[in-house]
Amino acid sequence: MTVAKTYLETTKNVYRDAALKPDVGLCCTTTPVWQLPDLNMPKKMLEMNYGCGSTVNPRDLVNNPSILYVGVGGGMEVFQFSYFSRRPAGVIGVDVVDEMMDACRENLKEAERTNDWFKNDFVDIRKGDALSLPVADNSIDVAAQNCLFNIFDTEDLKKALREMYRVLKPHGRLVLSDPTCETAMPDALKNDERLRALCLSGALPLSEYIKMITDTGFGTVEIRAKRPYRILAPGHYDTDQLIYIESVEVCAIKDPMPADGPCVFTGKTAIFFGSEEYFDDKKGHTLLQNQPLAVCDKTANALASLNRSDIFISPSTFFYDGGGCC
Repeated sequence: MTVAKTYLETTKNVYRDAALKPDVGLCCTTTPVWQLPDLNMPKKMLEMNYGCGSTVNPRDLVNNPSILYVGVGGGMEVFQFSYFSRRPAGVIGVDVVDEMMDACRENLKEAERTNDWFKNDFVDIRKGDALSLPVADNSIDVAAQNCLFNIFDTEDLKKALREMYRVLKPHGRLVLSDPTCETAMPDALKNDERLRALCLSGALPLSEYIKMITDTGFGTVEIRAKRPYRILAPGHYDTDQLIYIESVEVCAIKDPMPADGPCVFTGKTAIFFGSEEYFDDKKGHTLLQNQPLAVCDKTANALASLNRSDIFISPSTFFYDGGGCC
């Protein structure tokens, strides 16, 4: 192993320890756990919720999808995903830490005892690496990871994204939850292997994070939520300034790349309030009188460039829940 890749071994050790002795404070998601009819979550799964958000969204999970989840943790999200794909191996869970896979399997056995609808074989747990997934090309409808990819350095993150892209079917969805940070991370923190493993010092600025996703080839990206996550404060960490970290929930869709670049939705809305019944930009976007229309950033910029006094473009809300242009 090269010196540059020792952080991956440190990460394995951190999560090996967290599997053997659940660490409730290891991560702190501000996203409520989905409450679904007849879904009874084992207590230990909740204690091992080592994520910074949620990747489970019912609108992604229609028509009995094939689902891949990378970094199984205590099994909470593979269990939730199986609620929407109730068939043998409908959900594939991949992890590189043997102890975490064992803990996940035990928690799934408990889930089978307390949930009449759930069968253990709904989830196929596989030993594997996010950088080389044990999954066939073009075989997955929905792939997901929660608070894993921010651990990777730049080159490994590119590999992990390419692997997710490879295994997804055309128009398949990659759902991600990761910390992001607009403050430049000091090298002392960025190079601290344990802080990186704890999802604290590998956070990228959101624009850089999104660019890495679109550079992989994803033609549509949705920013579904952005929330406060952590503070790295002087006196507690090796920094002379306050570092504010947020968590972001993103869906990247394996759509063809538009000729004029990806459609990235950051929660902008266009509203036409002119004297006409509607406004047609002749590029596929029709704004009805005083009816908000969700628009991607590309379309928002194009409409703003018209310099019309009767079209309002909202700032990014960093919340997008479908619909609108494109």
